[in-house]
Amino acid sequence: MSVLRIEGGRPLEGIVTVEGNKNAALPLIVASLLTTEPVTLHNVPRIGDVEVLLDLLEGLGSTVEGRGTGTLVLRGPERPGTEPDPRLVGRVRASVLLLGPLLARRGRVQLAPPGGDFPSRRTIATHEQALAALGARRVGGGAHAFEAPDGLVGASFYMDEASVTATELALLAAATATGTSDIRHVATEPHVVELCQLLIAMGAQIEGAGTSRLRIHGVSRLHGAVHTLRGDYIEAGTWAVVGAVTRGSLDVRGAEAEDMEPIVSVLRRMQVPCTVDGGRVQVRPGRCVGMGRLVTGLWPAFPSDMVSLFTVLATQAEGRTLIHDWMYELRLFALEQLSGMRADIFLCDSHRMVVTGPTPLRGRQLDTRDLRSGMALIAAGLAAEGESVVGPLETVERGYAQVVERLAALGAQVARE
Repeated sequence: MSVLRIEGGRPLEGIVTVEGNKNAALPLIVASLLTTEPVTLHNVPRIGDVEVLLDLLEGLGSTVEGRGTGTLVLRGPERPGTEPDPRLVGRVRASVLLLGPLLARRGRVQLAPPGGDFPSRRTIATHEQALAALGARRVGGGAHAFEAPDGLVGASFYMDEASVTATELALLAAATATGTSDIRHVATEPHVVELCQLLIAMGAQIEGAGTSRLRIHGVSRLHGAVHTLRGDYIEAGTWAVVGAVTRGSLDVRGAEAEDMEPIVSVLRRMQVPCTVDGGRVQVRPGRCVGMGRLVTGLWPAFPSDMVSLFTVLATQAEGRTLIHDWMYELRLFALEQLSGMRADIFLCDSHRMVVTGPTPLRGRQLDTRDLRSGMALIAAGLAAEGESVVGPLETVERGYAQVVERLAALGAQVARE
């Protein structure tokens, strides 16, 4: 395991270009299992979660070209395996998506409990609901063992939760099912739309992408395709907040302006000097104020993946902010460490925190308990007086590429140990 040693108190300056959307890359990689023809993906982020998922695909028989680069060429096997490596499954949440293609191609699958952030608190009940509606049934033999010996069949159903991964799983399962699927109350995030776009390019028939209702007409066969990923708006928002919290000047490029709207809207409400010009977000030093109340929500509301970063920003804003993340109760617990940095925070319960600022932060040892709060604690260390040590760094590298090198290029005093 590695740690990041930070000498804080330096404003960051420069240009950052984000890579492809992490939350799109993972389901798009899994989608390649639905065909034996090459699926080419451009602008793939070079992150830990992608590497783990590629290991899983190779273990199932896929061939992978371009590892470590921004372009991947993936070829699914004629007969993919049905039991993904449990050790790897336990390291990445997106492994749950393998259930769809493996049931579609082989009619059975046995999957260990998926990993990622907060694995013990994140069920796959909605995912199982979708699979059951499409004709799969649970069997003994593993934590998540399913079979569909007669093949998956299109169905009309309402999802109890507008879960992103459950929606993506339903798409992957229904694309080659027999008949038509009409699915309501689905997720509408940009990365769900990207999966629809790739599947359509592969020959799937999908209507309603970007809306809360999807209609999928199952086809017997999918073919290869080429897709370029959109820039990661969560990564872009992260760098924008890093610029604001360090009183720096950053030019963040590569994300779509429309994808950035929920994040930029909150930056402006906090009076952070920022401008948006096409695929660029510019953040400049200036006054920052608390916004009273910040609540996460389903797209296009403020994303939960950004709440940790904005909690750190609130410690440097004038006034009080109530942070309310109703989705993940453990995320705010990870930020209790800010109190040891002199931040004025009060954890109301597992979903709400009151932050009063501005307070000068003091460096300390920090524990990266999940991907997003880990990056937020790095931001806190960059803004703090003195030295901070943040680790394990690998937690953050699951979703952010070349963190140390990019921070150093922006003027941060950091070192990996």
